[in-house]
Amino acid sequence: MISVLLADDQALVRAGFRALIDAQDDVEVVGEASDGTEAVSLTTNLTPDVVLMDIRMPNMDGLEATRAIASDPALDAVRIIILTTFDLDEYVFEALRVGASGFLVKSTEPDELLHAVRVVADGEALLSPSITRKLVAEFAAQAKQPQETPDLDALTDREREVMALVAEGLSNEEIAERLVVSPATAKTHVSRAMVKLHARDRAQLVVFAYETGLVRPGWQG
Repeated sequence: MISVLLADDQALVRAGFRALIDAQDDVEVVGEASDGTEAVSLTTNLTPDVVLMDIRMPNMDGLEATRAIASDPALDAVRIIILTTFDLDEYVFEALRVGASGFLVKSTEPDELLHAVRVVADGEALLSPSITRKLVAEFAAQAKQPQETPDLDALTDREREVMALVAEGLSNEEIAERLVVSPATAKTHVSRAMVKLHARDRAQLVVFAYETGLVRPGWQG
């Protein structure tokens, strides 16, 4: 059973999400928070599999709450999905940078929301890769010229290649097909790159690929 914490300052929104999620056999809501401070507290106490986090909340917003949760080693297994009204939002980009697993706009169809929760809980793939790449590219393009970092030097040539394909939005299976290796081998390369770069998940790996210049904004593979 996938446990979910809802964090949104609008009670009606939380009620809608709860009704949708609790109607599923494999997903359940274990708590609700009305602001970021409460979200951090409940996440610490309940350690849900997934937090659906509104980016804009009073007292402590979703960005700061995400930062607090992602920086706590005891909550390393918790995955955060950012909820936003706008798909190109600088706060969402920063949330991905500090540890969110992905994001959804609030107009997302119910089935897509449920799929996102399951995907992120499994930790198998980046959420909404095409939209996330668009977001990352948009804000990476506004940043200063990226520089090579010592962390990136720790990667092998194959790990850099795999990291670039992750940034392109490819799944482990698609990476395996592209490189003519087994999915298990592709997954191993992704995992090693994440460990070496201290990336919380694939979303951070994508951000890092852009920020280090391994992938340029607008790159299509």
